[in-house]
Amino acid sequence: MGEEKDLPPGRRLVAYFLPFLVQLTESGLSKRTIQNHVDNMWLLGGEIIRDVNGEPRLRKSSAEQLVRGVIHEHGGPMIHNGWEDEQRSFDSTCRKFYRFIIQSQR
Repeated sequence: MGEEKDLPPGRRLVAYFLPFLVQLTESGLSKRTIQNHVDNMWLLGGEIIRDVNGEPRLRKSSAEQLVRGVIHEHGGPMIHNGWEDEQRSFDSTCRKFYRFIIQSQR
């Protein structure tokens, strides 16, 4: 949490991320792989909160709207101050989350 005003959108994001994170824990992936995805989801939340702070009108958006605005079938947003390897890992998680969202809507 950066500021108190980050709590409401942050809580909405955590609630929106939770079914995906639960599915990861039940997927049979290694603990290290799951931890990498969890770390990347934390990073995704941080990038979204950064966007919300840059565009205060986004503060009232639903978590789904915020997530759909930044992830897609090819990955996620560019990481601020990230390395190429970190971006690749992050994009992999974002693609996996994107597929999860699409499948959940069917």
